[in-house]
Amino acid sequence: MSDRLQKVLAHAGVASRRASEKLILTGHVRVNGKIITTLGAKVEPTDRIEVDHHPIKLEDPVYFVLNKPRGVITSATDEKDRKTVLDYFKHKVSERIYPVGRLDYDTSGVLLLTNDGQLDFQLTHPKHHVPKTYLAKVEGIPDENALEQLRTGVRLPDHQRSAPAEVRQLANVGQHEARGLLELTIFEGHNHEVKNMLQAVGHPVERLKRTAFAGIDLGGLEPGQWRPLRKREVRNLLEISEAKE
Repeated sequence: MSDRLQKVLAHAGVASRRASEKLILTGHVRVNGKIITTLGAKVEPTDRIEVDHHPIKLEDPVYFVLNKPRGVITSATDEKDRKTVLDYFKHKVSERIYPVGRLDYDTSGVLLLTNDGQLDFQLTHPKHHVPKTYLAKVEGIPDENALEQLRTGVRLPDHQRSAPAEVRQLANVGQHEARGLLELTIFEGHNHEVKNMLQAVGHPVERLKRTAFAGIDLGGLEPGQWRPLRKREVRNLLEISEAKE
């Protein structure tokens, strides 16, 4: 059964689907000895596919959740030699995995990692509206007007309007600190979106933690700890992915 070349590369763990598309467009991929630079080109299971003259090796898909600590880079490598999320998996996972989306350097919490590039694409593309829940400690105590703005959408620095978020105020942090604690669920995936939304309503973020992503939560993991996803969790993610096709 034929399939799109970038999808096959992603499923083989070569890179995410978007990164696989870049490899194709820049001439790094050959099929049966011929360089392919057209996105959407179809390949057969019997075709020989090479990336930079190295035949791809199909891997079984694997899925993990990490409680990313603050001060860790969501990347495979870092030019400043800072700790990355993949450092936690060194010598423990043989497959070539990568993070699903990103968390800022100073943001902690739920981060999925996989070698399933198609799933990565479906879960991270903004148009797919996958839920992401955050716990935010903010400056000041947001009033009902600020909460309503978050629920209906606010103007962001790029002049776009954020999609409506689900928001509830959990508590004030310290009687004399004038700090609020909010739980927000958003359905887009733009860079720094939660921080930008809260900045826009006058309550800058002091600390941010992602508590759930696509229905996966931390389940008691301490910062820096990780675990394979359970079969039920993988099945739920694949059902979300298939629904977004």
